[in-house]
Amino acid sequence: MIAQYGYLVVFFGVMLESVGIPLPGETILIAAGLLVHQGDLDPDETIVFGILGSIIGNQLGYWAGRQGGRPVVLQWGHYVGVTLERLLRVEGFFARHGGKAVFLARFIPGLRAFGALVAGISRMHWWTFLFYNVLAGAVWATASILVGYLFSRSLVLVEGWMSLASVLLVLLFVLTLVFYLAYRRAVKR
Repeated sequence: MIAQYGYLVVFFGVMLESVGIPLPGETILIAAGLLVHQGDLDPDETIVFGILGSIIGNQLGYWAGRQGGRPVVLQWGHYVGVTLERLLRVEGFFARHGGKAVFLARFIPGLRAFGALVAGISRMHWWTFLFYNVLAGAVWATASILVGYLFSRSLVLVEGWMSLASVLLVLLFVLTLVFYLAYRRAVKR
């Protein structure tokens, strides 16, 4: 899908995850990095769309948390495992750590989708949120795309190792089966 629709998938996939919809934004960016290495996507544009999706999505999530607050999150959050206890713990973390929590949330998969909502619910100052949101979005999107790009360079090596590992696993399975059948035959005598 990324190869066909390119930057739109990168932008909207990351944006929707950042709004609070549990999508695999990081996986999208890593796959985009693979496509950058193959020459299907431009590296600069991929990074820009990844960063913009991250920032805009978090801004929308912040606004939703600020406007709807805790009642809306609790009303719909149970579909994705958000309970009052979990929400209170995360709110406490955001209250103690402020903007650093926004930055850190970007790198924690479960918290990434809801960090902006919680920042809005906790009434974090908008400029503080914006600064850390931009910083985290830029670092996270760039690093994720870079991981995909670097992994793609090693893909041939990984494929070779996986082929060897597959052969060894099949051999191990066959040997285990032979020994098991021989053991069962010896026990029955």
